[in-house]
Amino acid sequence: MGPGPAPQARFAPAWLGSVLMETTGIVRRETAERVRDARQRLAAERDVWVSTAHPDHGPHQVPLWFLWDGRAVWMCTSATSVTARNVRKEPRVRLALPDTFDVVLLQGEAECFPDQEVPKDAAEAFADKFGWDPRGEEGSFLYVRVVPRAVRAWRGEPELRGRVVMRDGTWLD
Repeated sequence: MGPGPAPQARFAPAWLGSVLMETTGIVRRETAERVRDARQRLAAERDVWVSTAHPDHGPHQVPLWFLWDGRAVWMCTSATSVTARNVRKEPRVRLALPDTFDVVLLQGEAECFPDQEVPKDAAEAFADKFGWDPRGEEGSFLYVRVVPRAVRAWRGEPELRGRVVMRDGTWLD
């Protein structure tokens, strides 16, 4: 028996990007437009996928409601949740808005605030957005704030080049 068929190329040829743009209707956006679009989605979206990890228990991923205050993502979870346990042990997190065609990925460090210590403006904005105030619930809730250090945004393969729109906490132009 022979070695089998030749393996497929792992990377697409350069010309494929323009073909994909033509066949999918994608118009490649400049960085400033991607930044604007990412900020708009952060302001408008309701859900974010939160990826955390624990050195003993491994990775964990969960969708949570979130609030974007213009500088940080605010989420709320049970103080005893796996997410809370993980960010207390390892604060580095990744967040993803739920759309595989209009991707927005954030990376940063989580900071935890018990529901009695969360800044009032953040808690009130969260309650206004969702019509639910965890501070009034039975049980203990934890607010988690993530100030992004890196953001990547792209729409399809043609936009993979230049997908970084925030680096070291600064939006790019």
